[in-house]
Amino acid sequence: MLIQPTLDKLNALKLNGMAIALSDQMTHGAAHGLAFEERLALLLDRESLYRENRRMTRLEQLAQFKQRAALEDLNYRDRTGLDRSQIAALAACDWIRANQNVLIHGATGSGKSFLACALGHQACRNGLSVLYVRAPRLFEELTLCHADGSFRKRLAAIAKISVLIIDDFAIAPIGPRERNDLLELIDDRVGTRSCVVTSQLPIEEWHDYIGDPTLADAILDRILHRSHRIHLEAKESIRKTEAEEEFARARTKKGNK
Repeated sequence: MLIQPTLDKLNALKLNGMAIALSDQMTHGAAHGLAFEERLALLLDRESLYRENRRMTRLEQLAQFKQRAALEDLNYRDRTGLDRSQIAALAACDWIRANQNVLIHGATGSGKSFLACALGHQACRNGLSVLYVRAPRLFEELTLCHADGSFRKRLAAIAKISVLIIDDFAIAPIGPRERNDLLELIDDRVGTRSCVVTSQLPIEEWHDYIGDPTLADAILDRILHRSHRIHLEAKESIRKTEAEEEFARARTKKGNK
């Protein structure tokens, strides 16, 4: 039986997963003893998995994560402030479906970015769109959008994203334009989308950081309402620990040669 025309038709119909599975079935004899219904079920399972993996890959690429991170890789031993029950609840992504926010505060090296990216990765696993951006670059991008007239278009695009991760909030001074842009950005998401915000600055000091009392009230009322708060403390800088472990592995590898 000529199988290539069938494979070509499956690929033309964008049933690439089924095409791969059918090719595997024809190559390996293990499936030949199965009934037609069983082989068809295997083809459909492969197509479903293929599409799920492609969707996951596409969502991760669009998210532009700073680093690859997953909730199952969190190190509870070297961090205080991580509550297993809270992380387990967040892993279900119900907070995203309820349009709530997650605010993560901690010193440099406490693992804020890792946790934020891990939450974003979990959202992608659940088929939800994510965008990761550091606050300074976000404000820089919006300033450029003002200059070329694409500000409203960019705001509308960001407003459609299920989870916006703003990393390193309050790491640099903020001016009038940044305050207004932040209010516009956050206001578009109230009750419809979620945010993850990380900062070295304690949350109770965000009002003073924003500066303008009226705008600060408006911004924080939208961010803090129905938010989950996480305060991280590391026994030692995570980056320092990872660097030391990498150095140790390199020395061991060199000594084994």
